Amino acid sequence: MIKNLNQMTFQEYGNVVSERALSTSENVTPMHLIQGDVTVCKAMSDMWVNCSSGMSILHVSRDGENFEHFYLDKPALLKKGIFYALDPFKGNATIQFSANSEPKTLGKRPSDNLRVDPTLRIEGFYTFFYQEREPGFLFSGEAHPMYELTYVDQGSLHSVVDGKDTLLQKGDMVLYGPGQWHMQYADIDVAPRFVTLTFDLSGGNLKPLLDRKLSAPQHTVTLLHRMLREQEQEVADAFSADVILSHLKLMLLLLLRDAAQPKQNKLQTSNAIHSENEIIRQSQQYITAHIREKLTVPLVARQVDVSPSYLTALFHKNLQISPGEYIRRIKLQESKQMIRENNLNFTEIAAALQYSTVHHFSRQFKDKFGITPTEYAKSVR
Repeated sequence: MIKNLNQMTFQEYGNVVSERALSTSENVTPMHLIQGDVTVCKAMSDMWVNCSSGMSILHVSRDGENFEHFYLDKPALLKKGIFYALDPFKGNATIQFSANSEPKTLGKRPSDNLRVDPTLRIEGFYTFFYQEREPGFLFSGEAHPMYELTYVDQGSLHSVVDGKDTLLQKGDMVLYGPGQWHMQYADIDVAPRFVTLTFDLSGGNLKPLLDRKLSAPQHTVTLLHRMLREQEQEVADAFSADVILSHLKLMLLLLLRDAAQPKQNKLQTSNAIHSENEIIRQSQQYITAHIREKLTVPLVARQVDVSPSYLTALFHKNLQISPGEYIRRIKLQESKQMIRENNLNFTEIAAALQYSTVHHFSRQFKDKFGITPTEYAKSVR
């Protein structure tokens, strides 16, 4: 990686100086740099160096073995005894240098790959579903050549891989590898809601995340919610898929970083962040448990012992929506479950969820899902 040349980053090797200091020094010698010719030298006295045309990389080392790389966009003073090499970057370059003693030439070194390339490469995704399943849901199983991510948003879900049954609770996720047979089912009295996403990987290693239950930290859940909102746009723009892929990559990288850190070496989460996450978690639990009651932001705030304004700020910061909008979304998700159960008509469902009228309920349902409650009922019966 190419570093920025400044006093702080370069202090181990010398100083960054002004153009005026170099222009007034004696014995300034120009040198044309040739692409691929990286000659290692040793400064036998303090030495000024500057790039006068084109772009150049300054490679510096204290031992002649381990080099750091700086973009030479300003004059630098190398200390006596520093090993260095100069390399034109993306074309030709000319440098100027001035020293009381001629530098010692030591030989060639191979050019470094200075570009930062991604470790994890996701080629693309195939499916991205928000699944709402009936109580006792059973998926008999499959294996496919893609990776598959499952995240439980509500309820619980059994994940069976290689004969091992793992119960995923709300907030848990699991990653299935290519060719890995898996099945899923719910307990007879549980109607799970979960996200599934299949994708291809062309570079990187996700093995640390396979064959284990992952408790998703709040920041990864936030990314997943952003992905869902991106997909839910009424009119997807040309960049929606790229935004989803970017969030997916960041989410996987954060999970990999967390998995790579031994528990005893992990930094303790600050009390402030832990407290924020706990307030949000308790608020979500209260909303879910009382979704068929009349809910307001002040009421939820009182249950978690914070002010409505602070709760609103926390929801915007961590979930990018207001608590009022979160309540509305959960009520509408609950209405889908009630429609599938087919025990109440739409007027009774609206009343049970504390909507003022069935028309208000129907309007919000269509705004959210793009179809009317009647159309949804026909699609699931």
